[in-house]
Amino acid sequence: MFCEQKCLSLPTLIVKGMKLRYCLLVVFSLGLVSAHARLHENVTTNQPFTSRYLDSLYLFKSRLDSIPTGSFQQTAIYQDLVRKFGDNAFLASDFSRLFLPMTFYHSPAHDLLSIQKEGDIENIVKENVDLALMNVYLKHPEWLENTESALARVNTRISTEPTRQRADLDIVKQVAPRPQDVDIIPFDVMVRKPNFWTFGGDYYMQFLQNYVSSNWYKGGESSYSMVGSMTMQATYNNKQKVRWDNKLELKLGFITSRGDSLHKFKTSEDLIRYTGKLGLQASKRWYYTFQLLTYTQFTKGYKSNQSKVYSDFMSPFVVNLSLGMDYSLSWFHKHLNGTVHLAPLAGNFKYVGRTGLESSYGLDEGKHSLTDYGSEFTADLTWKFSDNISWKTRLYGYTTYSRSELEWENTFSFKFNRFISSNIFVYPRFDDSTSRDDHHGYWQFKEYASLGFSFSF
Repeated sequence: MFCEQKCLSLPTLIVKGMKLRYCLLVVFSLGLVSAHARLHENVTTNQPFTSRYLDSLYLFKSRLDSIPTGSFQQTAIYQDLVRKFGDNAFLASDFSRLFLPMTFYHSPAHDLLSIQKEGDIENIVKENVDLALMNVYLKHPEWLENTESALARVNTRISTEPTRQRADLDIVKQVAPRPQDVDIIPFDVMVRKPNFWTFGGDYYMQFLQNYVSSNWYKGGESSYSMVGSMTMQATYNNKQKVRWDNKLELKLGFITSRGDSLHKFKTSEDLIRYTGKLGLQASKRWYYTFQLLTYTQFTKGYKSNQSKVYSDFMSPFVVNLSLGMDYSLSWFHKHLNGTVHLAPLAGNFKYVGRTGLESSYGLDEGKHSLTDYGSEFTADLTWKFSDNISWKTRLYGYTTYSRSELEWENTFSFKFNRFISSNIFVYPRFDDSTSRDDHHGYWQFKEYASLGFSFSF
């Protein structure tokens, strides 16, 4: 038979260098020609037709060589052959065995040894494919790469249908950051109530000693003095335009001298003063402010070798109420800080409890109190020149346009370390409600220097 002759010539073609899959294609195509002839009862061999058909197969081989193995274009050529011999999926399935990696199948031997064979074109095609495969199995078993049993173990299915896989990927899910698992550590949450209060203070106790012998050629007398001061501050600021400042100043000093035979100790400093401000913020540095200022002293005040009392507790006692505005300043890189209070409306109440002191404080004889109205201003500033040198000043003024009071307290502090310091206190005062002095007029003046212990927080 023609088909058998061509199948027997398969090893010869392979030896000449043709690839196995194209040789099998030739065998398969010649088998199709023989099958078509038998079906039409035309068994005569037409040599010119066979030659032309072989030429077409060589052209087909050239086309396959130019296309990558297993590509979609190659699969389309297979489908073109299927359309030529009938649109049959079974045909295409048998045809695929010739182009897959060489595998040992069980069906070729089983089908060839079968007694009953049908003569339709599908079985004839399968018979020729089986003959081609068996020829390879018997003569070139070294070409086998797989077995049908091995493919069954890995569940490999052979499909000749061209498929196009579409990547169904959500690019947003691919590039979106994925949350990382974090270790959840249980902990207790404590919510503290905000504290709008701030506190501060300044304390010192200082001494001054002066010794002069009885035969000192220039004269003079020995003296000892001590002064203690305590300043406490408490400020409430809720950061919502409300501010309340409180300041309490306590100061008491004593001096003793040999020249005073009547008093063993006399007061050199005596002050109890409270300043309170309640402000409502108008701008960044300005506040609408209501101020309360009150002061008196601890004990009686004397002069040397005199029994007359010049001042006493609640004599005088002054209460000043004012309504105005406060300006909060911070200058020279925050070295100069403080507040300035300007009050166009102010009321002043003065009380003198000790009889005989009324005229000394601007009251009429026999009266113990005086109330008047006017304007008032107060400036409390601290200028820190360096870490060890500072200047605290307080300037207070009150006027009723018929009388005036002006006080200017200055304290220069020199710190040697955290606990040792020296102070210079300068205090000029003007009050035209008192009797006029022949030498100083309405001006009064006090000054002292001291050295001792100090502490601040």
